[in-house]
Amino acid sequence: YDGKCVFCRIARREEPGTTLLPCEDEDLVCFRDIKPGAPHHYLVVPVKHMGNCKTLKTEHIPLVKRMMEVGKAVLQKNNFSDLNDVRMGFHWPPFCSIAHLHLHVLAPASQLGFFSRLYYRINSYWFIT
Repeated sequence: YDGKCVFCRIARREEPGTTLLPCEDEDLVCFRDIKPGAPHHYLVVPVKHMGNCKTLKTEHIPLVKRMMEVGKAVLQKNNFSDLNDVRMGFHWPPFCSIAHLHLHVLAPASQLGFFSRLYYRINSYWFIT
């Protein structure tokens, strides 16, 4: 736990302004992005503090898969069912504003605005899927 990390504080329910969404994985939390790039824009975050996506190793593959499953489940619980129109990914350092691993879940991807299409561009120098 890093008390200076906003995502650690959110995961521990210490940020009253952030509502956690129902999540079936006790090691992960999910909440709405404060600057949504799509009608549905959620962040899936490990409760345990982890660095950004550059710190991921082979042993983290199951974690990333669980993060994606939680993202899909949250979309479905919020009445979004077209899982072919979803964009999920991580901002690549130095383009991530919070140094705690977080998966962006955006839907429908077809409705991303001009700047969001740039900011969340698939496999760019700043966003990896």
